[in-house]
Amino acid sequence: MKGVILAGGTGTRLNPFTKVINKHLLPVGHYPMVYWSILKLASSGVKDILIIVNKNDLKDFKTVLGDGNYLGANIVYQIQSHAGGISHGLSYAKNFVKGKKFVLLLGDNIFEDSLTPYIGSFVKGNEEAKLLLKMVDDPERFGIATIDKNTSQITSIVEKSHNPPSNLCVTGIYMYNSDVFQHIENLKASNRGELEITDINNIYISKKKLSYEILKGWWIDAGTHDSLFRANQLVQSELNKLRIDNNE
Repeated sequence: MKGVILAGGTGTRLNPFTKVINKHLLPVGHYPMVYWSILKLASSGVKDILIIVNKNDLKDFKTVLGDGNYLGANIVYQIQSHAGGISHGLSYAKNFVKGKKFVLLLGDNIFEDSLTPYIGSFVKGNEEAKLLLKMVDDPERFGIATIDKNTSQITSIVEKSHNPPSNLCVTGIYMYNSDVFQHIENLKASNRGELEITDINNIYISKKKLSYEILKGWWIDAGTHDSLFRANQLVQSELNKLRIDNNE
């Protein structure tokens, strides 16, 4: 199993900081934001990690992360030519994945749960894709899944609806087999001019090959000033608990 982290976005919602630094290198706790994705993957046994970045920020990522050895990972990098949506960014991972199942993380998602059980069930299962979901109070901000309670299957995903059908948010934690790259090649750009990951997930829904699990702990998309502040609070609280436990 390999890991892919998307970190190529411009992060305009976090201006003015992102005029001088990529948002994934902003601090969350006492680490850069992207550390948390790397540590979550590495601690679940996913050591080989591709980080997809834009050309202007590659040097900074290499300065901060290097080859990832000191984080328990083997990190390589790929430049994304332009911001064309999550599916566009993911398309750059095809050669890295080499026909195997893999896990994709958006680098601005910070979460409490270990990935180990979710990855384990995906590796052993026969589904072609898996999403991790989370109940949220502001579903208008996210892609939202509708669940059929009788079959326990996702029946649809809508992106940032003004009238969301549920409050089950599609987090930035995805698992796919290598067929995803063929689906990306057949995608058409949305009205935003992007290749949407929601369109990919709806393909798997139509095939009844998409499974899901719901995160038990906290989760946050740290892509705004408010959510970045909250992510720092949550992470610092966890670090304080660890410090207390280690001193007992």
